[in-house]
Amino acid sequence: MKIAIIGLFCMGLFCSLESAAQKKAAPHAVSLDNLSEFEPTTSNWKLVKSVSFSPTTDEKSFEPGTGIVLALPVKPDTGHLFTKMQHGDIELEFDFAVASKSNSGVYLQGRYEAQIFDSWGVKKPDFYDCGGIYQRWDEGRTPKKGFEGTPPAQNACKAAGEWQHFRIVFQAPRFDRNGKKTVNAKFLKVELNGVLVHENIEVTGPTRSAAFEDERASGPLMFQGDHGPVALRNIRYTLLKEM
Repeated sequence: MKIAIIGLFCMGLFCSLESAAQKKAAPHAVSLDNLSEFEPTTSNWKLVKSVSFSPTTDEKSFEPGTGIVLALPVKPDTGHLFTKMQHGDIELEFDFAVASKSNSGVYLQGRYEAQIFDSWGVKKPDFYDCGGIYQRWDEGRTPKKGFEGTPPAQNACKAAGEWQHFRIVFQAPRFDRNGKKTVNAKFLKVELNGVLVHENIEVTGPTRSAAFEDERASGPLMFQGDHGPVALRNIRYTLLKEM
């Protein structure tokens, strides 16, 4: 009898795991042989084969080619990089490297930012440091226009010029049939260089400098390209059908 019960339990567990697996679409690696998976952008974004940033100065160099997308913003070309892909719930991974004192970010749905910044050596990171969930902004708000924002649990940032790794599991906001939001967007997990820096962090609306001020069930990934040099590679994502 015990064997039968154990067998049924294992079958149920297997079915449960199988069902969970079916909630994920096939993983997708973004090709960086060209920029065809992105919307057209300004010339600050270019494909390169290799890149080098000094950890302490603004010195940088790169080798033309493919496999890495590099932002070198020079006004007026300071546009952001948007995927053609639109996502709701998503698991995202990518490598990045920043120049000394450089600043960038990845915006889930073009609205909710996980910060990319040269935060090497910072003892007590804030929301604007690498791995932070950036604050929201309201010009009409008093006494402070900036609000919310969540610092990473610890500083897991490497030195400028080194390749680093982000893994983000994001839950899109939910809406009822009339389009009224019923559940806020949430960063379920954010890992920086293998360290869990956020878990179950809600964002009540778009963070500062988002591409869109509204909230929707889907939107593109956006990589910020106006604050300083940043390089990206190994961009992979899995669309999650249900969380």
